Amino acid sequence: MLSPSAAQDRAAALIDFARRAGADAADAVYSGEASETVQVRLGALEEVERSESEHLGLRVFVGKGSASIGSSDLSDAALQELASRAVAMARLAPEDAYAGLAPEERLLRADLPELDLTDSAEPGPASLRELALAAEDAARAVPGVTNSEGAGASAGARSLALVTSHGFAGAYGGTSRQVSATMIAGEGSGMQRDYAWRASHHQADLPAAEEIGQLAGERAVARLDPGRVKSGPMPVVFDPRVGGSLIAHLAGAISGNAIARRASFLLDKDLAQVFAKGIAIIDDPLRPRGPSSRPFDGEGLPVAQRKLVEDGRLTGWLMDSAAARQLGGEPTGHAVRGAGGSPGVGASNLHLVAGTMSVAELIADIAEGVLVTELIGQGVNGVTGDYSRGASGFRIVKGAIAGPIAEFTVAGNLLDMFAALTPANDLEWHRSVNVPTIRVDGMTVAGD
Repeated sequence: MLSPSAAQDRAAALIDFARRAGADAADAVYSGEASETVQVRLGALEEVERSESEHLGLRVFVGKGSASIGSSDLSDAALQELASRAVAMARLAPEDAYAGLAPEERLLRADLPELDLTDSAEPGPASLRELALAAEDAARAVPGVTNSEGAGASAGARSLALVTSHGFAGAYGGTSRQVSATMIAGEGSGMQRDYAWRASHHQADLPAAEEIGQLAGERAVARLDPGRVKSGPMPVVFDPRVGGSLIAHLAGAISGNAIARRASFLLDKDLAQVFAKGIAIIDDPLRPRGPSSRPFDGEGLPVAQRKLVEDGRLTGWLMDSAAARQLGGEPTGHAVRGAGGSPGVGASNLHLVAGTMSVAELIADIAEGVLVTELIGQGVNGVTGDYSRGASGFRIVKGAIAGPIAEFTVAGNLLDMFAALTPANDLEWHRSVNVPTIRVDGMTVAGD
C-alpha cells in the first residue's frame, strides 16, 4: 500500500497519461488498505491473517462520452496502457448530457483540514492476540455462556488519493482498530448467540477489550428462552445498534441520484416537514476521529457539517455534480467514490440528535410494545417507503423491558415512521450512523 503522498503522485501520473492519450478531462482515484487480524476461540489461537490491497481507478471524458477502468498494477507501462484503453472506450460510449467533472470554481483550494484519523502506534500480532483473548475470557466468564464462536482484534491502515485534470489533488490516510466477540448461551435447541464489537481510528478510543467481551456474553444470555409476541399495532422501540438503519434509509432517499431517477419515497418532499418539530439529523464529515470523516468529497469539493433535517424539516437533496446538473442545482459536497467507476452520493458521520428523555422515560407509557435489537432481511422499498423486516428483541410490558422474543416482523411506511419518531437521550458515537434509542408509534407487529 502506498503512502498518501505517493498515492497522489501515482494518480497524478495516470491523469497525465490520460491527457496524452486524448482525454478531454479525467479523474483518478487511488484506494489502498492493509490490515492484520488475530482470531482466537476457546482460549486458543485460531487464525492470524494479513491482507493488503490497492487499486487505481481512472475515469475519462471524451466529449460527452465517458469510461471508467482500473488496475492494481501501478507501473508506468500498465498505467499508460490503462489510459489508452479508457480513452478508446470513452470514444465509443453513448453521450451523457449530465456527465463531467465537478465545477472547477467549486474545487477545494485550501489546505486539507486535520481530522486526526491516524494512530501512530501500530499493535503487533502479540498485542492483538492479548486483546482478543481478554475479550473472549470476559465473555466466557458471564454466567450462562456455554460456548464461543471466537473473538478477534484487528489493526489496519488506509490511503486514499484523488486527482483531477482540472486542478484538484488531495490525499489522506487513516488507521482502524477493532475488537469483537461472538458468544453462545444455553444448550441444545435452546442455544442463542449474540455479539459485541467496537471500531475506531485510535486504540485509545476503544473501550477495554474485557468490556466488549462482557457485553457480548450478556447479550447472548439475555436472549435465552425467547417467547412470542401477539400481533397488532403497537409502539416499536429500536435499539441504537439497529436504529441507525432508519436514518440510513433517509440518506438514501434524499440522494440526488434517487430523486433524478424518480425512485425515492421522498420525491416532491424537498423542504417538507417529514419529522416532528424539534428533530434534527446532522451530517458531519469534519468530525475529528469520526468513523467516516474525510477532508474532501469524491469529486474534490470541500465538505462541511450540514443539517439534513432541521426542526423536522428536510433541508434539500444530497447531490454530486451529475445529479446537480440533472436537477438544476449545485453539488453539495456529498460525492463518494469507490476505487473505480463514477461517484455516488452519501453522507458521513450521520447522526440523529439526542432527545431529552431517558430510555426509561421513553418507554414508561408503553402498555404493550417491543424493543428491537436485531433486524433480519431487506424488506424496505425505497420507492414507496414500505417497510417490513424480521426482528428479534424484547417485550415491553407496562413501561418496562420484559422477556426476550423472536420470530416476529415489524412493518409500516417510512414516511409514517419518520413522522412518529421520538429519540431518547442515549446517543452513541462509534458508528458511521449514530442514533440514540428510537421510539416509533403506530407500527404493526406480526407475531403469533
